[in-house]
Amino acid sequence: MRQLISRAMYQADDLVVTFEYCDAQGMTTQRVVSPIRFLGKDRFLALCLSREEPRQFYLERCRNVRLAAAADFLMPVAMAG
Repeated sequence: MRQLISRAMYQADDLVVTFEYCDAQGMTTQRVVSPIRFLGKDRFLALCLSREEPRQFYLERCRNVRLAAAADFLMPVAMAG
């Protein structure tokens, strides 16, 4: 998972990351983000394309992490959940 996120960081113009995220209240949403940097070993900072602002994501709460072409998404991306 960290490798996919790192790849998107280094290819920020071309790639975004999509995943299912389970928040602290147990609610799961589909996210599309542009990763910015890792914050320690357990989380990362990314521009959430749904909320149009930076957000922290805990790696342990991310599922089905995939890379996608950035050109396929326009902000704001509808957040399914």
